[in-house]
This record gives sequence, C-alpha cells and structure tokens, in this order.
Amino acid sequence: MPVMQAEAGASLSSATTPDHPRTPRGASTRHLAVLGLAAATAYGIDQATKAWALDALADGHPREVIGSFLRFQLTHNPGAAFSLGTNSTIFITAIAVAVVIAVLVTARKLRSTGWALAFGLIVGGAVGNLTDRFFRPPGGGKGYVVDFLQLPNWPIFNVADIAICTAAALVVVLTFRGVGLDGIRDRDRERETENDGNEDAA
Repeated sequence: MPVMQAEAGASLSSATTPDHPRTPRGASTRHLAVLGLAAATAYGIDQATKAWALDALADGHPREVIGSFLRFQLTHNPGAAFSLGTNSTIFITAIAVAVVIAVLVTARKLRSTGWALAFGLIVGGAVGNLTDRFFRPPGGGKGYVVDFLQLPNWPIFNVADIAICTAAALVVVLTFRGVGLDGIRDRDRERETENDGNEDAA
C-alpha cells in the first residue's frame, strides 16, 4: 500500500498524520491536576488562616509579627482585594463568580504548567473569598471577607488576595514570554505555521 501511494505521488506523512500534529487538542490530565492542586492548596490555606484569625485575633488587638513591618490585625472587609470597592459588594461577588466560571471553561485548553498554576491560584483565591461572601454575615453574596495581614501603608489583606495577585503576576510573565494556554510560545507557533505553509506549497 505505501508503494502504491508513493508511485501515485501521494505524501506518506500527510496520509498518516493530522494537519497539525504538533498542536495540542485539549487539556491534559496532568495540567488539570496542577490546576486542581493549586486551587485546593490556596483555598485550604486561606480558610485555615481565616479560621485562626477569627479565633486568635478576636480581641481586636494587633499582633506584631516582624516589628511594625508585618502585623496581624483582624478586619471584616465588604469590598474586593485590599478593601477596594467597599460599596459594591454584590457586584464584586458577581464578577468573582464570572471569573471562576471563565477560568474553568478556558481550562479545557490547558497544556501549560505555568497557566495551570495561575488558573489554580485564581480559582482557589476567588473561591476562598466567595466562601466568605456567601457564608459569613450578612451572607447572600454580601458577606464580609476576613482580612488580617497588614503591611505599612497598605490595606489589610488575606491569603486569598495573595493567591490572586500572585496569579496575576504569573499571567503577566507568561503573556510577556508569549506562552499560550497550550504551552507553545508564539515564536514557535509562527515557525510551525510557516513550516506547514512551506510543506503545503511543496
């Protein structure tokens, strides 16, 4: 059969391989596992530290950890990360839910460890604060988020905020480096497209 194809002028490689053999089709189990592990870790640490803060800092007195550089100070934040948007609680909740859904839908294309880690931190952090929104007073998506980490000249925040900000920084780095969700860099994708075009022309 290969001999007949060769004699007829057919390309053996085109007959046995897909149009874009080097382009991944969907998320790999490994990268979904990275996303899930990152999300679960961020969420677990966030909820555990919030529970600790509610108990240990209930008296309202700040605790100095590294002098005046880092202190534990319990607050209840109706806004977003770093106390932004304190008058738009339900709107912030809706945005957080939309972001989690969008990330999970986009994750179907994941084949990059970096993007999987970033997505996992976003989901873990967002769900951590959403848990407060729905299950802490007054509830119904309007609950106050527990914050307790304080730096000089900076709004009080929590572990979920750290996860989200770390993810944002990672997204910037991955975008700057041109790494796509499928793990392929832009320059490699362009080179692959050029090669495919040359093969088609030949």
